[in-house]
Amino acid sequence: MKTITIHQPWATLIALGEKRFETRGWATKYRGPLAIHAAKKVDKEACYREPIRSVLAKHGYTADNLPTGAVVATAKLEDCLQIIIAPGTGEVAAWRDADDAAIPIKGNELSFGWFERGRFAWQMVDVKPIAPVPVNGRQGLWNWDCDKYHNEKTDNE
Repeated sequence: MKTITIHQPWATLIALGEKRFETRGWATKYRGPLAIHAAKKVDKEACYREPIRSVLAKHGYTADNLPTGAVVATAKLEDCLQIIIAPGTGEVAAWRDADDAAIPIKGNELSFGWFERGRFAWQMVDVKPIAPVPVNGRQGLWNWDCDKYHNEKTDNE
């Protein structure tokens, strides 16, 4: 399964369904199943900023108990959209091309990503949290042998 490594707390925010877009400086043509891997790095400063702190707390998390070095969710990468900033208003949106309506980025989502002109918003749907599965992460999109995980899980049940 294609997998993306994301620093904490953002990986957990995705797993919790609180963050719909992962922002990146690069686009991908890949669409389909995607595992969310929580990196070993936790940005503790970010964990203490609002609204991240409150959203994590609502789900029982703090900077000190986030899972790291593990796959924490699966999702479907629905689209990779370009970030635009409306002239005059400064409103942020994500869009595919001139024929499509832009998706407004509002509320907590604005605080959960790096929404800047020229960056990309990876739109995730059907997010399903899983019990953390320890695995080493990598840069870029990489392949996780989730069949091995499912086989081990079945053997241990």
